[in-house]
Amino acid sequence: MNETEFNLLDEPWIRVMDDNCQIKEVSLTDALLNAHKYKALKGEMPTQDIVILRLMLAIVHTVFSRVDADGNEAELEEEDDAVDRWESLWNNRKIPEKPVREYFEKWHERFWLFHPERPFGQMAGLTYGTEYGASKLNGEISESGNKTRIFSAYSGEQKSHLTYAQAARWLLYVNSFDDTSAKPTKEGKARAGGKLPSPGAGWLGKLGIVYLNGKNLFETLMLNLVLINNDNVESEEHPLWERDVPPTSERREIPYPTNLAELYTLQSRRMLLKREENYVIGYYLIGGDFFAKENAFVEPMTVWRTPSKASDPYNPKRHDSAKQMWREFSVLYDNADNNHVAGIIKWFKFISSKVKLPIMNTAIVSVQYGDKDFFVQNVFGDSLEMNAQILSEVGRGYREEIKFEISRCEELADKISRLAGNLYLASGGTSGSKTAPDKTYRSTKTNAKSQLYYRLDIPFRSWLSSLDPENDDKQEKFEQWQDIAKRITLDLGSELVAAAGDTAMVGHKIDKTIYSAPKVYNSFLRDVSKIYKEI
Repeated sequence: MNETEFNLLDEPWIRVMDDNCQIKEVSLTDALLNAHKYKALKGEMPTQDIVILRLMLAIVHTVFSRVDADGNEAELEEEDDAVDRWESLWNNRKIPEKPVREYFEKWHERFWLFHPERPFGQMAGLTYGTEYGASKLNGEISESGNKTRIFSAYSGEQKSHLTYAQAARWLLYVNSFDDTSAKPTKEGKARAGGKLPSPGAGWLGKLGIVYLNGKNLFETLMLNLVLINNDNVESEEHPLWERDVPPTSERREIPYPTNLAELYTLQSRRMLLKREENYVIGYYLIGGDFFAKENAFVEPMTVWRTPSKASDPYNPKRHDSAKQMWREFSVLYDNADNNHVAGIIKWFKFISSKVKLPIMNTAIVSVQYGDKDFFVQNVFGDSLEMNAQILSEVGRGYREEIKFEISRCEELADKISRLAGNLYLASGGTSGSKTAPDKTYRSTKTNAKSQLYYRLDIPFRSWLSSLDPENDDKQEKFEQWQDIAKRITLDLGSELVAAAGDTAMVGHKIDKTIYSAPKVYNSFLRDVSKIYKEI
């Protein structure tokens, strides 16, 4: 095997979907320069796509913070420069070829996946740390030596060997989303003169990731190209591969990155791939760079948890897989009540006021970990489409009304949950006590609430995407949704009563209260009527 092999600029390794909805592997150069020809990144998992998107963005940020679309030197200095640069790239409808090729020619040697001194995204000479097999590198399996999955998408050599293309994709994924199972090394402790700090999960694993989707990969890149971030013009970009000396310290706490190219190429882990007969068979891993997540507003792709006290910091807020994305509308889009909206949303609101962008498609992706982030439990994503004008001043009233309708949905969910619980009591069940609650009673209520949100989900998304602040009859549009939500809720309530059975119709007395299906259903109808009393 050659010591220097598989250059990411030349070799196919990024999975994309073309206009015929076919998935193929292309080089990093191809993915960037032909982004307008591809619908989207289409890796094995959405979490893999986001790390590759951030790599591509690091390149675009770096190149076009220094030169214009024609390749002429023109550093960004003022807000107007950033707007003009973004608009010229957007109107070009594809990534300009000349400046990107010139940049890649200069830094070609830094993109070798295997290299004796500068392997891409890795630490040369790493022969200690936690040693894993290929099945742990593969995020679809994420299998350690101590825990083997009974049902796996891969078997045999597919689990123990990865192609170079696969390994390149999963290398970036592990660097960003790695769990906390790896232990500090003796070598690292000795160098640090004692105990090493915990870096936690990989940086992206700590976030509630939010980004924007376009009609094709070019638009997706552009919509996420935040040229004014946290009120600063992105003018000095420093991606990892441009460093003269790559970082090697284990579990190193660093200051907040000062630019997005540096952030997007952060080495949360130090890794080195092991290969044999043209396949990757495993890797070494130690903790890498990390920084305080409190008030880390340099990160534009996350939602933030609103602190309970004004003196408390903001922390990234991981998404809840049990919640539909539209139920987090306030967190995603509204600055009210001290909410800190994601930088990517602020950027879209700003740039769409300068360049007409009719549709906003917001996507989220997240990893759920178990036992203090020690292993990955679940990976999930979601998206939401709406008229871009809803974020503008024209749409201010719409935002308030949408939030109000979502709060009504929450009230409806509480009422349907209460009905389900009362029907369970009417059929002879019990709620238990505060110290020993009845599990069936609680699960019955929870399941009913989940069922209502499930039924509201697609109708709400469809209604939201149909809103047009500039042309709608606002009252008519919101009354339309109120009718839909009320009907769905009442239909589910009727079904729950019908399924409760004859015992619930007769009823059941608990203490001095009689629970019967007719009685609790009538109470439910009154509750729903109060929510929509004006209808």
